[in-house]
Amino acid sequence: MLRTILTSNIEEAAGFIRSGEVVAFPTETVYGLGADALNAVAIQKLFQAKRRPSDNPMIVHVSDPSEIDGIGSNIPKSAIRLIEAFFPGPLTLVLTRDPRIPEVVSAGLTTVGVRMPDHPIAREFLRACGRPVVAPSANVSGRPSPTTWQSVFEDLDGRISCILKADPTRVGLESTVVDCSDEVPVVLRTGSITLGQLQSVEPGAVLGRPNDAAMGRSPGTRHRHYAPTASVVLIDHPSDMAPDANAAYIGLAAHPDPESLVGYSVAADIESYARRLFEFFRECDRRGVETIYCQSVRREGLGAALMDRIHRAVER
Repeated sequence: MLRTILTSNIEEAAGFIRSGEVVAFPTETVYGLGADALNAVAIQKLFQAKRRPSDNPMIVHVSDPSEIDGIGSNIPKSAIRLIEAFFPGPLTLVLTRDPRIPEVVSAGLTTVGVRMPDHPIAREFLRACGRPVVAPSANVSGRPSPTTWQSVFEDLDGRISCILKADPTRVGLESTVVDCSDEVPVVLRTGSITLGQLQSVEPGAVLGRPNDAAMGRSPGTRHRHYAPTASVVLIDHPSDMAPDANAAYIGLAAHPDPESLVGYSVAADIESYARRLFEFFRECDRRGVETIYCQSVRREGLGAALMDRIHRAVER
């Protein structure tokens, strides 16, 4: 069993990456679990620590757009325009994979996801690593993604070498993923960068169809994800909740009797709801909650991403 180092020292954390070890670090979306993207042995350690299925592709993180050349190849003009508009930011672009990136990164696919985080500590960490870093969410696969370093520690203490500590993440949901490997940009996973924002730069961008084989080019689309131990139930309004002595609620509308609930969170807006969701799931599990009721929102803008994550947590 490893001794997991907790540190706020960026250079110390980056040293573990350079040594072929696995490090959790903050981004603006969720905490990522990093390994040298060019080191197949380090990547295998990441898979083992996270218990990640081998058919789930991962995203390569860079500190500067100039590093994308050599990760992706034959980068189309649509991708260049999206990079110019949204990097750094919570956007991942799926490109044709450069041969120097090990196949294990992309689950044997000919494509690879690339993103540049909009988080000063993340970018400084990546610069200090001096190489591209592959980084899925820093949790045990299937669990809610971690938005605090404490949640990373809860899942991965003794399984990884280091956790780079920072404040809770700003967005709370994973990045938007857009496939630019074909002629038309296709959104494979929704996130805080919305379809409307993408279409303002690339008018032809479209949402992917759920059963399209190309959806598998993105992480978070093949397996059960984001789920607490508790059952998750989607409702339109808190008045729709069934009588339950061991239940929790999260949403935009107030519950008439919050004192009857084991867990309770009312968000001021959809942004706050999204930021709070995963940590609320984890808090409910710590309290032994059996059922979590989540209020539905309109599937537009960030609401589309929020509903995607809740629906995946509902699936059993």
